[in-house]
Amino acid sequence: MSYKNLDIWQLARENVNQIHEMTIRSLPKFEMYEVGSQIRRSSKSVKANIVEGYGRREYKQDFIRFLTFALASNYETLDHLETLFETKSLTDDKIFNQAHDRINHLSRKLYNFINAVHSQHNK
Repeated sequence: MSYKNLDIWQLARENVNQIHEMTIRSLPKFEMYEVGSQIRRSSKSVKANIVEGYGRREYKQDFIRFLTFALASNYETLDHLETLFETKSLTDDKIFNQAHDRINHLSRKLYNFINAVHSQHNK
């Protein structure tokens, strides 16, 4: 099995791609280098931390630690998205709502996965 088979990694990958597209197509130029850059980096951090945690999956606490970093970066991504919408840099309700729902869905999946690792690891 590979980390690429994990639902959380697949969702994180989808978020990275869609957030990247959103920042290029829907944000004003000045915002691409401000919060646009931040949201791209935080979404990429979610995916990267899932991968690093998976690489350390033999060590329960390391695995959980990196999954927790991924969850924290996902919350950061959500905060950047909300900031873009609240400051009217992102004005498309549909794009905002879709991204918001995807990020929240990933948060729930990450939280549940962390709990599963807590209870199932090395059984």
